[in-house]
Amino acid sequence: MPNYKLTYFNLRGRAEIARYIFAFSGIKYEDNRLQRADWLTIKSTIPFEKIPILEVDGIILHQSLAIGRFLAKETGLAGKTHLEQAQVDAIVDSIDDFISLFPWGEEDEDAKRAIQNNLFSNLAPGLLRNLEKYLGENEWFVGNSVTWADFYWDVSSSTLIVLKPDFAQNYPKLLALKDRVQALPGISEWIKERPETVM
Repeated sequence: MPNYKLTYFNLRGRAEIARYIFAFSGIKYEDNRLQRADWLTIKSTIPFEKIPILEVDGIILHQSLAIGRFLAKETGLAGKTHLEQAQVDAIVDSIDDFISLFPWGEEDEDAKRAIQNNLFSNLAPGLLRNLEKYLGENEWFVGNSVTWADFYWDVSSSTLIVLKPDFAQNYPKLLALKDRVQALPGISEWIKERPETVM
């Protein structure tokens, strides 16, 4: 079994998808949580100067979705066929396209609020409608078993619900999917024991 070390801030954020995969799969790893001051001292030593990073036997992987995709393949959560894997990637990318529009680094609170309000009002309904239509009457987004696309929906929507509590309230199938993910062995335990953070 490789030695895994995940480095990120003391937040759920971009590292939580990896933590979900580790939790569900029962894989031990080092959950290295940085304070802002720590980050400034090591930033220049990190590839592309961004976190999260995942060290796999000392080899550094960066980009949260690349890390998620790697771990999903290692643990059987990527989709059972190449076609399913492409479908899973497409769902993850569709959600991430929306998440990436948010002004996470914006320090002007008024500007941040205006952008967020526009995204929730004008773009979120289309994404949610399309996700719920894609899910249909199925238990999971792709195939007949859970994949990391289902995890990514839960992780991402949980962050968005912090910003807007009624986000997705009109999409019962998507909310039911969140409930199914959060009830999974490993995931439910992780949610109870993980450090309390705002996001």
